[in-house]
Amino acid sequence: MPILTKGFDFKRTIAMRSKRTPGERLAAAVLNLAENEGRIVVHSQHPWASITFTGSRHTMSLAFTGAHAVEAGERFVVNLADHEFSIPRHLVADAEVRSVEHGLLPEPRLSVEIEVLLLDED
Repeated sequence: MPILTKGFDFKRTIAMRSKRTPGERLAAAVLNLAENEGRIVVHSQHPWASITFTGSRHTMSLAFTGAHAVEAGERFVVNLADHEFSIPRHLVADAEVRSVEHGLLPEPRLSVEIEVLLLDED
């Protein structure tokens, strides 16, 4: 069963909990890479397995609003694929940008959808 979160305040929820799930750690790392200028508006998580590995596939939609945030979002898009994530007991095997949409009115905005494959190291 996929986990779907829409319009959820990840920063506040993560700060309130002492033990974070791998998905929450990944969300925090993604926001950090986005220079904390983006907002995760949708985060879905599906179990994933191959013959030798287990993990989860995460799809996130991020919104960047305002000129400064859009610039940070553009850097995020450029840097995502090569970024070395540090998530305890997990490995990011693949991170890719699925779509990017720009808008200008009423203010500059950028919508980015990403997909991340998070493997268990156990």
